[in-house]
Amino acid sequence: MTTALLIIDVQHALCSGEHAAFESRRVIDRINVVARKTREAGAPVVVIQHEAPGSPLEYGTEGWGLAAGLDVQPTDIRLRKRATDSFHNTDLQAILQAHGVTKLVICGFQSEFCVDTTTRRALALGYPVTLVSDAHSTVDNAVLSAAQITAHHNETLANITSFGPRAVAVPSDEVKIDAL
Repeated sequence: MTTALLIIDVQHALCSGEHAAFESRRVIDRINVVARKTREAGAPVVVIQHEAPGSPLEYGTEGWGLAAGLDVQPTDIRLRKRATDSFHNTDLQAILQAHGVTKLVICGFQSEFCVDTTTRRALALGYPVTLVSDAHSTVDNAVLSAAQITAHHNETLANITSFGPRAVAVPSDEVKIDAL
């Protein structure tokens, strides 16, 4: 089984200012740990950036850029998206197939939007998913704190059985990466 790491939306606008995700600095540190393991295993790292015209994530703006402290290497695959689903109208599926990927590790921002939707789509496409339980985050909303949202998604996504493949929520220090 070959694993790929998807790093979703770890962008400046989501790590600073009014849209800063809860504990974004700590989350980035944990993402870097998993990315290092992935690269050491010779598996692909896919860095995904969301873009939305007229928003803090407008393509080419400072907010759209990758967050300070995120370790990105020249060998990493970069992907732009415009939907919460990282597969929707992107080349992600083709990229994964070209690399022989059969399993995904997912982390990044926003837990209840892009991390959730991409995880569900990955399961629907047949990929077992390791959700890095301490390496995704979001912001508080009117009902729940960011920490509650993250915990909720760790629990919910790990309990979806209808797709066949399953998601497991695993802390960053326990993530195992399989490569060819």
